[in-house]
Amino acid sequence: MLALNRLAIITLAALLTACAGKSPPPYSPPAVTSPAHSFSPVAEDVLFRALGLVGTPYRWGGNTPDSGFDCSGLIGYVYRDAAGIALPRSTRELISMRTPSISLNALQSGDLVFFATNGGGQVSHAGIYVGEGRFVHAPRTGGTVRLDSLSNSYWQRSYLSAKRVIFDPRLAQSH
Repeated sequence: MLALNRLAIITLAALLTACAGKSPPPYSPPAVTSPAHSFSPVAEDVLFRALGLVGTPYRWGGNTPDSGFDCSGLIGYVYRDAAGIALPRSTRELISMRTPSISLNALQSGDLVFFATNGGGQVSHAGIYVGEGRFVHAPRTGGTVRLDSLSNSYWQRSYLSAKRVIFDPRLAQSH
C-alpha cells in the first residue's frame, strides 16, 4: 500500500511538472526496486518536502523557497526543514561526506544522487532520489526545481554515485 501511495505521489508530481514546463522523459521503472518495508518515515518527510518544491525557480547560490535554489541549496534546505539534518553546502562537500555509498540498484527515497554534468569525473550536480527511478533537483539557470528520471540518457551518462544520509539501523538487513 505504501509503495502504491508513493507511486501516486510521484505520478502527481510528474503531472504538475509537465504543467510547469516541457514534459519529463517517459517513465521506465528501475531494474531493481527497494522493498517497501524498508522505507524510513524520515525519508518519507524528505520525499514529500522535495516534491513540494517542484516548480520553485532556480537561482545560483539560492537556498530558500523565497529566493530560489541551486542544487546543493535545495538539498540542504530539504534535509534541514524535513529531517533536521544540517548538510554541507557544496556538491563537492556533499559527495565527500562520511556516509554510506549506495549502488544505483539499491537506491532508496531520500538518497542523494551525484552527477558530473561538466564532463570528466568531477561532481558538479546533485539531487534527491524520490523512488521509482526519479529524483528531484534544481538543474540550471532559467529553470525550476523539477522531477527527472535516472533512465534519461543524459543523467545516465553523467551519473557518478549516490550517498545515504538517512540511515535507520532498525531497517538494516543482513546480506
